Amino acid sequence: MHKPIDSNTPTFVVYIDESGDEGFRFNGGSSKWFVVSAVITRKAKDLETVKLVDDVRRQLGKPDKKPLHFRDMKHEQRLPFIDRIVQSHAELRAVTVLVHKPSLKEPEKFQERYRLYFYTVRFLFERVSWYCRDHKTHHDSGDGSAEIIFSNRSGMSYDEMKTYFETLKNNTGFMDVRIEWNVIDSNQIIAYTAGKRMGLQIADAVASSFFYAIEPSNYGFTEDRYVRMLKPVVYNRSGHFVGYGIKFWPREAGDEMLKTKSFEWITSTYK
Repeated sequence: MHKPIDSNTPTFVVYIDESGDEGFRFNGGSSKWFVVSAVITRKAKDLETVKLVDDVRRQLGKPDKKPLHFRDMKHEQRLPFIDRIVQSHAELRAVTVLVHKPSLKEPEKFQERYRLYFYTVRFLFERVSWYCRDHKTHHDSGDGSAEIIFSNRSGMSYDEMKTYFETLKNNTGFMDVRIEWNVIDSNQIIAYTAGKRMGLQIADAVASSFFYAIEPSNYGFTEDRYVRMLKPVVYNRSGHFVGYGIKFWPREAGDEMLKTKSFEWITSTYK
């Protein structure tokens, strides 16, 4: 006899990490871009994220259980990691929000504690929820919702985040909030270290890849090869990536970036 399916469990698992910082001291070390990425998989496929990271560690000769941090890897090590993400049996999908802080019209509003982070995650949740809503099939177990797993931030209050999103939910009819609340449940938000949940190491690789593609290094160069490779797993709707799997904010920044030569990867790869 088959075990009955529990419909009151999440169908999806979403891993979230970031790259860059929330600071506004651009001449004092703050990055111009702040990037937050989500990696989505079905809960039934979540074990594949463990296998993926273990496979990459073995390929690179890394010690067992040592978390993979994309920023600490050499270029030639990052490439097989990204390739393995693209080839994964976990059927991963990635969503990334890219915030150009110098373009924010009222930056003082986003210097309050967690304000920029929460606002960015709001955009992320919108797109994650659209993907999950549109891709649940009758073969999937669970109720269509997502278990949300954040990479633990030192000093971060996740209770405050839950309160923030409950406030958004309660004011959805009065604000331009486009989150599908059947997918996003604040009670299913939790934080772990990257060593505890392997999927967070994949989210770190995705966020870092997009950050390197837009934030110039100390020598003035960006690296877009990783994001070009990631295209097969970036969420799109009817072939449209920008606005779905890739969200620039504020919008004016995205429009300007599309005209910049170093951002040619957007129009050539994600057109």
